[in-house]
Amino acid sequence: MIFKLLRIFTIFVSFFFLTGFVSVFSILGSSVTAITSGNLYKAGAQFIINKSIEKETGKNSLTLIKEEINKNLIKEEINKNNSLNEDLRKLVEKRIKITRQKLANQNLQKLVNKRIIVTRSKLDIKNITQ
Repeated sequence: MIFKLLRIFTIFVSFFFLTGFVSVFSILGSSVTAITSGNLYKAGAQFIINKSIEKETGKNSLTLIKEEINKNLIKEEINKNNSLNEDLRKLVEKRIKITRQKLANQNLQKLVNKRIIVTRSKLDIKNITQ
């Protein structure tokens, strides 16, 4: 007799888990809320909201929230990477400008020295400083 009840119970439980019949869990969750809180309205509202979310999106509320959180995390990571790339680009541009300025100053100094040498040679002046 016990073996027969155990077999029926096993078949009944496997029916719910193997057929993908998850609606039982949404009813079970609402009933647990109603029992623990004693608030039937809260449990009814929870059940109705879960059903409307499932009807609209085809996903239960937990899956929907999980996906939204993952999307937000991915967006934040992309924004962080873009910000880092922008900072790096600005730093490199600043260094390039500084290097160009130094090169321009060196070239200007070389040009001035060359002009001084040419002018001294034309005026036939030797090592006279101002």
